[in-house]
Amino acid sequence: MRLKITLLFAFVMLAVTNTYAGFPVQRTAVAAVNGVTLTEDDQAEVLTSPAAVEADRQLIAILLWLFLGGFAAHRWYLGSPIGWNILFILTAGFFIVGWVIDGIEILTGSYPGL
Repeated sequence: MRLKITLLFAFVMLAVTNTYAGFPVQRTAVAAVNGVTLTEDDQAEVLTSPAAVEADRQLIAILLWLFLGGFAAHRWYLGSPIGWNILFILTAGFFIVGWVIDGIEILTGSYPGL
């Protein structure tokens, strides 16, 4: 039984990990004119993929939901209204049902603010 739980946990962790670069990738513009390669290193911009930024926000939100979900930390982080966050804390995560729903929405990426 313990092996099944360990394998399930490993599978879930592999499924949740992001496949995007979590660091900025520096790219330079390269142009070829008459067989001569020109680069513009002085005007190079660091490009960051929006998907990588979203995956980072989602990972942080999942961790906050898992470890500090009873204090609505994930809701504060994602910018939910203050009144709803306070109600979430006072009702123990909307009687735990809201906490589970928030977790599902964060995992699927449909939570407002992601």
